[in-house]
Amino acid sequence: MGRLIVIGGDAAGGSAAAQAKKRRPDLDVLMFERGRATSYSACGIPYWISGVVDSEAALIARTPEQHRALGVDVRLRTEVTGIDLDRRTVRWRDLDGGNEGSEPFDDLVYATGSVPMRPPVPGIDAAGIYGVQILDDGVALRAELDSGRVHRAVVVGGGYVGLEIAEACRVRGLQVTVVDRSATPVGTFDPEVGEFIADAVRAEGIELLLSDAVTAVDVGTDGRARAVLTASGRELPADLVVLGLGVRPNVRLAQEAGLPLGTSGGIAVDARMRTAVEGVWAAGDCTESRHRLSGQRMVVALGTHANKQGRVAGINIGGGYATFPGVIGTAITKVCDLEVARTGLSSEEAQAAGYSFVTAWVDSTTKAGYFPGVQPIRLKMIAERRSGRLLGAQVVGRAEAAKRIDALAICIWNEMTVDQILSLDLAYAPPFSPVWDPVLIAARKAFEAVEADVRRL
Repeated sequence: MGRLIVIGGDAAGGSAAAQAKKRRPDLDVLMFERGRATSYSACGIPYWISGVVDSEAALIARTPEQHRALGVDVRLRTEVTGIDLDRRTVRWRDLDGGNEGSEPFDDLVYATGSVPMRPPVPGIDAAGIYGVQILDDGVALRAELDSGRVHRAVVVGGGYVGLEIAEACRVRGLQVTVVDRSATPVGTFDPEVGEFIADAVRAEGIELLLSDAVTAVDVGTDGRARAVLTASGRELPADLVVLGLGVRPNVRLAQEAGLPLGTSGGIAVDARMRTAVEGVWAAGDCTESRHRLSGQRMVVALGTHANKQGRVAGINIGGGYATFPGVIGTAITKVCDLEVARTGLSSEEAQAAGYSFVTAWVDSTTKAGYFPGVQPIRLKMIAERRSGRLLGAQVVGRAEAAKRIDALAICIWNEMTVDQILSLDLAYAPPFSPVWDPVLIAARKAFEAVEADVRRL
């Protein structure tokens, strides 16, 4: 029979539990979740806060009741407080009732996700400062915004989540300031794309302070944050502070139990999502993955990978065979009315990985130039010197521009060269692209850059 305990009931944990139970119906599966919901879209939280998504329930892919109907015992608002690998038990605490206990396991899936990064500055733990990681965080933030006492918000960090939350606050009529230490927002993009993002953010009426850092949070006598202080000497009044600096893997329990971590700080796993301890698996934001281009181990906090990794772990626990092949850094977001996406390596990442490369970028349009609704688009490619292998690509534009990144992700995944991409049979019609799609134009320019570089040798 056997017993599986899953720590964490979101994407990775829920997928692992469902897959294992599906393949081994007699398996006793117990899933602990410290929040009030299971299998929800954390990426959708900013859009619920802004009102684009109607309800909290719309973000939930599989409810606790649906998990239970599949035979998975779900315990909500229950936090695992310790793991004993020798005795094969976990300790738990009921967050509402205070009850405590322990449960044995034969197999264990560690899927605790990630936690928001907090800058180590005075006042950062004051009331009125929010991270947005689990659905309960979104519920708390939305309740604060609905209270009517919030008029000025400061977002610390100009990454994906930071800008999405800043836009959500601006849509609700707040005065919003974003502080980021980088020269352009979303630092994983090259400057040519980052400049577009910065312009779009400011055009929305959001104040953007770049190349600056938070040094302290001023706390009022009521214990709430009332202003954010920056390295440049700015004092930013705030009724609300949101952390948008990214996340780090939630590995505290793993460290205390003695599970080995990888060089990235995430839990070290093999291709089947097994840890170094027999019968203990890990998946999702708390684990590290292998980048297929750089070879580096890295933590990527995305629901897409969490679901895939949880599925792989569940299949293997259930007696099947599956592997997780790695990541290439594909990401997409909407910043105000601007769409931005990337895949593969940025210029900085390619250099750090030891590649020699050429770059090419093109300004084009999303549709035929004469077609109504046409919008500008910028596409950049990074190709390896001499071989012409595509190493990375970035897209920025409006109105159905950014999903072109998926075609380029497939090219990178399959190690295609820019001259091969140039010959791709891509769809064309005036409502969807110019006769030469921006992907093909950029590939042509990248191929010309590769050829010119070869001639200089």
